[in-house]
Amino acid sequence: MNEEDIVKKVFLLAIYKQEADETLMDTLKALVNTGMFDIKEGKEVLKTLQEEKFIVGDKLSFKGITLAQKAEAEFKIG
Repeated sequence: MNEEDIVKKVFLLAIYKQEADETLMDTLKALVNTGMFDIKEGKEVLKTLQEEKFIVGDKLSFKGITLAQKAEAEFKIG
């Protein structure tokens, strides 16, 4: 798994786990604050996820939910 795939999965998982009142920009800013990437790179990842139809509108598509759930299972420890 390359770094780009990990970043995409973490981003999708963060969206999957976001609170009902959080926006995509809130989630993007939270990931920027962790140091995962800078705002410019984060916006590029978000755009890519939208172009690849993992995100439709401001919500995860079925494809996005499926990958987020797989990522959650992959990242669980123990």
